[in-house]
Parts: sequence; C-alpha cells; structure tokens
Amino acid sequence: MRLMHNLFQKIVIALIVSWMTIFVLLPNLMVFITSFLTRSNDHLISPVFTFNNYSQLLNPLYAKVIMHSLYMAFNATIFCLIIGYPFAWSITGISKQQLRSMMLILLILPFWTSSLIRIYSLKNLLSAGGLLNRFLVWLGVITNPLHIIYTQQAVIIGLIYILFPFMVLPIYSSLEKLNKIYLEASRDLGASKIQRFLHIIIPLTMPGIVAGCLLVFVPAMGMFFVSDLMGGAKNLLIGNVIKNQFLNIRDWPLGSATSIIITLLMGFMLLCYWYTISRIHIYSNKVK
Repeated sequence: MRLMHNLFQKIVIALIVSWMTIFVLLPNLMVFITSFLTRSNDHLISPVFTFNNYSQLLNPLYAKVIMHSLYMAFNATIFCLIIGYPFAWSITGISKQQLRSMMLILLILPFWTSSLIRIYSLKNLLSAGGLLNRFLVWLGVITNPLHIIYTQQAVIIGLIYILFPFMVLPIYSSLEKLNKIYLEASRDLGASKIQRFLHIIIPLTMPGIVAGCLLVFVPAMGMFFVSDLMGGAKNLLIGNVIKNQFLNIRDWPLGSATSIIITLLMGFMLLCYWYTISRIHIYSNKVK
C-alpha cells in the first residue's frame, strides 16, 4: 500500500514538473533568448546577438509608457484597496454563515463570465448614450452626457471592475484568521477603535493587503484589452506595447525584451512581498 502511495506521489510530482517545464520554463526561456536576438524582415528573428533591444527601452517613448502603466496600475490598486478593505471587513462581520457564503459567491460570480465581455458591458454602461448618462439626465443631475469613455479615468474604472475580487479575497482570508483575543486584550487595556485598527488589525492583516495589492498591480500593467476598449490609443499600457510589437510591428526581439523587463519587475515585487511577510511573522511572534 505504501509502495503504491509513493508511486502515485512520484507520478503526480513528475506531471507537475513536466507541466511547469513545458508551459512555463521553456516559453520564458525562449522569450529570454529572443530578447538578445535581432529582428529580421524575412524570418522575424535573426540569430545575431545584440543588446540593442534593451537599450531601445531607454527611449523616452517607452519610458513614458512604462511610467504611465505604473501610474495606472498604482491608482487601480489604491482604489481597490480603499474600497476592498471595508468590503472584506463587512463580509467578516456577517454572523450568519449562509449569508456570508452568499456574499462570497456574488463576489466570485463575475469570474464565470469572460473579462472581455464584462468590459464591453461596462463600456456600454458608461458611454455617452449609455444607461448611466441617460439616468443622470433623467434625474436632472446633468444636462449633457458625461464623456467618460476614452479617458484615463475610464481605464482605471475598468481595471478596478475586473480586478476588485483579487483584492477582496486575500484581505478577507487574513481577516478571517485574525485572532480576536488581541482585539479583546487591547480593548481591556484602553485602546480606542482607531488604535486597535492601526496597531493590531492592519499589521496582522498586512499579508492579505500585500497579496491583494500584488494580485491587482501586476495584472493591471498588462491588461491591454481594458486600455484598448476603455482608453483608446491615447492611454496605452505596457501590455499594449508588447502586443503591438508582436502582432503589428513584428519586432519579436523588442517585445521579448519588454516582457523580460516586466517579468523582472514582477519578481522584485514578489521579493518585497516575501520580505514583508517575514517582517509580519516577526511582529506577530513579538505580540505573542
């Protein structure tokens, strides 16, 4: 029996390693190698080693797009956090388990629909002739339709709409694991609600906050379809640049170099996350 269990365990591990190698490691290795090659008009890629693809990213145009992507992703992350933390807190405050489960199902329900379809529906809702503008005109709040679509604000709204659950779920998980004994002890020691929130709740739920911010910030930089539909040509994200380099300009080496830079940025953010988590564990042990 133990022999069969060990054999099954080895098969599962082998399948996972094979999957990660074929669909994660090898594609990323190909992208990394391509980033050091030269563009060819005849065969897309010429096996000529060069660093020019990375030096081109120092061009002010690409630097501007990267900074703009960071700005948009940062705004989307901040708004998701501001809205998502109270939302997650309100769910944990529901005493009935059935009602709490229903709220979580409603939060996850949009995942059953394609994000592209949801962005199209949001675009129709916010357009000049959409339901929102018609409703505001009917109420008399505005006389002329608001021009929301094809602006930075529209892109940020679209990113929040798509990524909001990714912020709420990790925070909710951290709040669920929060030991209420710390709150009761701080209350007995005379701490106010604000002091309990700032010095007990926030530090102990920081892993969920950081995880939620990562899950929102990283994808927000690459969601080119949100920028295409909600922002137009004037509000490009780095994902739009990579898509255009591969599909339109056919400059695969430059697109690969851009992808590698973004991957390194994501890796740096993961290191920051692991560092933050380690500091939180040290703080938690001191509290205990």
